[in-house]
Amino acid sequence: MELLRSAYWPGAMDTHTGFKGTIEEFIAWAEPRLQAMEQGMHMIGNILLRLDGNKASGEAYFWSVVVIPGAVPRAIVACGRYLDRFERRNDEWRIAERLVAHDWFSETTQTGDWSIGPFGLTGLERGSSMAKDKSYTWLKLR
Repeated sequence: MELLRSAYWPGAMDTHTGFKGTIEEFIAWAEPRLQAMEQGMHMIGNILLRLDGNKASGEAYFWSVVVIPGAVPRAIVACGRYLDRFERRNDEWRIAERLVAHDWFSETTQTGDWSIGPFGLTGLERGSSMAKDKSYTWLKLR
């Protein structure tokens, strides 16, 4: 969560998937939801930035797929755009305001079975959520 926090200025505003408030409030709201997800992938691309001195505006497309646990696990794919306002302070750029525009989503019953594995391959190295993922030690993020 510290990595997420570092992308925003303290007190930055975020309107994000049913939430509206400061980044500090967003992190408190999002963390238990992210921790509850069994699997997830989030990709960002097609970034457009417009610079204007110490301010900038941007649009970045996202594609996200997550598995929500439950009696019947759900797989959700969501696509949309981050509409950001950035500010440079003391030669450092961070998000000052974010609005998430959702363009498309699909929801199905989760059918993946890791005991069988994708394409029948078992014993694969698996990713995890947040700080439990091997990238934190691999990239020496701890």
